[in-house]
Amino acid sequence: MIIAIDGPAASGKGTLAIKIAQHYQFAHLDTGLLYRAVAFLLSQKGLDLQDEPQAIAMTHEITEAVLADPHLRGREMGEGASVVAALPGLRAALVDYQRKFATSFPGAVLDGRDIGTVICPDADVKLFVTASLEERSQRRFKELSAKGQSYTYEDILADLKKRDERDSGRSSAPLKAADDAFLIDTTNMTPAEALKMAIRIINSKRTKPSE
Repeated sequence: MIIAIDGPAASGKGTLAIKIAQHYQFAHLDTGLLYRAVAFLLSQKGLDLQDEPQAIAMTHEITEAVLADPHLRGREMGEGASVVAALPGLRAALVDYQRKFATSFPGAVLDGRDIGTVICPDADVKLFVTASLEERSQRRFKELSAKGQSYTYEDILADLKKRDERDSGRSSAPLKAADDAFLIDTTNMTPAEALKMAIRIINSKRTKPSE
């Protein structure tokens, strides 16, 4: 079974994807980490994030160790990922990796920006997770503050707004909900409430509903 989860930054899709994978004991892939890894590798080598040939070359250097590097989770690499994700050639280079992962047995949960529309258009379940820009900015502000990173709420609000515009406006695989995706607006939801809704949706698509 393939579960595709898309949505903007800080919408809660990553947390939800992890919990869904744990609930059904499915494999999980945060596809955004792939783009963060490319941005990280380019930055480490002092290369331009918009250098498409170099970005494509970096895909061969992505390892589990790189994906586990805590630097990938920072605000800077989040911004970098949004930049490199706009490169059509890079997106194409990472498609096969993601589609192969989607065949994991007994199931896979992939979250990102174009899973339900491009990577796995035939996914068994498609979820589009969103929240208001203000709520997402507040969540990210709290998350970074807890890590001791000194950013203002206004800075984060401006960053997320810019990322939303870039992700939704790019010519290659823009961020949008698939026509057959279920919308989950987490603005006024707790993670537990979002998970409960997602499980209800997923179970309705399963031959033998899971308790």
